[in-house]
Amino acid sequence: MATAQQILQSYFGYDSFRPGQAELVHAVLAGRDTLGIMPTGAGKSLCYQVPALLFDGLTIVISPLISLMKDQVGALHEAGVPAACLHSAMPPAEMYAVLREAEHGGCKLLYVAPERLTAPAFLDFARRVPIAMVTVDEAHCISQWGQDFRPSYLKIADFLAALPVRPRLSAFTATATEAVRADIVQALALRDPFVLTTGFDRPNLYFSVERPSSKAQALLRLLAARAGQSGIIYCSTRRTVEEVCDMLLAKGITATRYHAGLSPEERRRNQEDFLYDRTPVMVATNAFGMGIDKSNVSFVIHYNMPKNMESYYQEAGRAGRDGAAADCILLYSGQDVHTAEFLIERSHEAGEENTDPALQQALLDRDRERLRRMTHYATTTECLRHTILRYFGEDSPLSCGHCGNCDTVFEEIDATVDAQKVLSCVYRLSKRGLHFGRVIVAAVLTGSKSEKITQFRLDTLSTYGIMAEMTLARVRLLIDALLERGLLQSDPDRYHALFLTAAGNALMRGHGELRLRLPREKKAASRTAHGLADTVDEVLFDRLRTLRARLASRAGVPPYVVFSNATLADMAARQPKNRMELLAVRGVGEAKAHRYGEDFLEEIAAYQRENAPFSGKSTK
Repeated sequence: MATAQQILQSYFGYDSFRPGQAELVHAVLAGRDTLGIMPTGAGKSLCYQVPALLFDGLTIVISPLISLMKDQVGALHEAGVPAACLHSAMPPAEMYAVLREAEHGGCKLLYVAPERLTAPAFLDFARRVPIAMVTVDEAHCISQWGQDFRPSYLKIADFLAALPVRPRLSAFTATATEAVRADIVQALALRDPFVLTTGFDRPNLYFSVERPSSKAQALLRLLAARAGQSGIIYCSTRRTVEEVCDMLLAKGITATRYHAGLSPEERRRNQEDFLYDRTPVMVATNAFGMGIDKSNVSFVIHYNMPKNMESYYQEAGRAGRDGAAADCILLYSGQDVHTAEFLIERSHEAGEENTDPALQQALLDRDRERLRRMTHYATTTECLRHTILRYFGEDSPLSCGHCGNCDTVFEEIDATVDAQKVLSCVYRLSKRGLHFGRVIVAAVLTGSKSEKITQFRLDTLSTYGIMAEMTLARVRLLIDALLERGLLQSDPDRYHALFLTAAGNALMRGHGELRLRLPREKKAASRTAHGLADTVDEVLFDRLRTLRARLASRAGVPPYVVFSNATLADMAARQPKNRMELLAVRGVGEAKAHRYGEDFLEEIAAYQRENAPFSGKSTK
């Protein structure tokens, strides 16, 4: 009988498991209920796919999105694994054909949407066939405390109870706090589960936050530096998606869009254009991504700040899934907080009428606190990687040396006097019965002559223009720091007007001091075009990418399904000369070596011939 290691090598082309994979695989094979929390790109799928190929019987994988199921099944077919899926977009005849094939042993993994679990036809099928394992993918969807709760996931417990024999259970997710992990265990009734969190760190991802005066100009600059690379730009609303996509197209940048307001046909077409590398840039709301297993995404740019850290890390984690260097950049402005608050309020107003009011308020308070933590990430001067990992309860060094903040030179300054100027401005406005947000307060302090300043006669305040030597951006940065330190507070029900706190009042009156770390200048970043190691021949790497695109087009699959960028990089470094050497390349399994190996070996050989050193001897 084959071993897990042999399955990993033969079907998936890897000679070793990644951190955490072996422990989870062995727990599943030992028959234990299992919960794995692994960051996006860490290889969760292999933790149940490898055991499924060793089990006698069928593995049912519960998955939330059609695109996710289709993507997984397509990749398994390319690896030579018999798999299928059931979803609502399939005609009944096709569904019954899949069930018949599965019943007669024609597939090892069957992907199913949670809505189908309690359908009579599927229940009848599930009671007849031997089910070795039920796997719950994106398991955080079962928790009301998760960022992406889906009521349909609650059908899983009913489905399991209806089976004649309870199979082993496994569940996997990328982002789950301690509370969500406990909720998953309880909701799935996992028995003495083996629970493993492999760590949330993604060392290949570079995190940075920018606070540009013009997001549009900043985005164009970032894309110009990444021309030809594949990336996603996330926006918080459909309208912003349309505006950003139109702007990019007007500037000659090949881009497409994705949001829930488009027709299903256009969403499908735009998604395929991105997956197949016909359109390198996708502009989308958070409706895009959970089902996307595209491995060669080189950057994810958030044009707006998400509502919580869970969503941000999951979306940012769609970059660099192949292990190559990738960028995760957040373009932040104070308006993002207002937009996020509006979306949170609207989502709770649209909640179910029968929801318990106390629970509804608890969920609303939770979402507001998550937004506060997300805003802290966007405004902190601490290491960004440390901030993320601390949020998920993971210890990490105070400085990673590889994020936007660690690459920024900060200076610690005595900000007491400047803080007193800001606090005094807020105080003097309040004495006139006026309360404004950070934009107007900063405008008063820097001596702006805008219409609102003259309309309310704010230029007659004693604090008008007392910080004219500073830029608006610098004053707003200072206001954000005062909010973070609890010296000011903003009222979301009054257009985020600023108010002094007791601590702020004390500092304004000369009690205490304030020291802050503020950015001074950026280090020059040294990043290669592809983020490749020195051992990789970039010219050969580009030739292999071109070959991959041709083969993918011929096979009708996305290029990354043929081989990931990481596999091509390893291939360009090793430059294998025969099938055995090719199988030593990470990510090349038996099925893909048989299907594509000869083409890649020929391309490498041709490249070596063309670049062989000239001996000076005649060939006659």
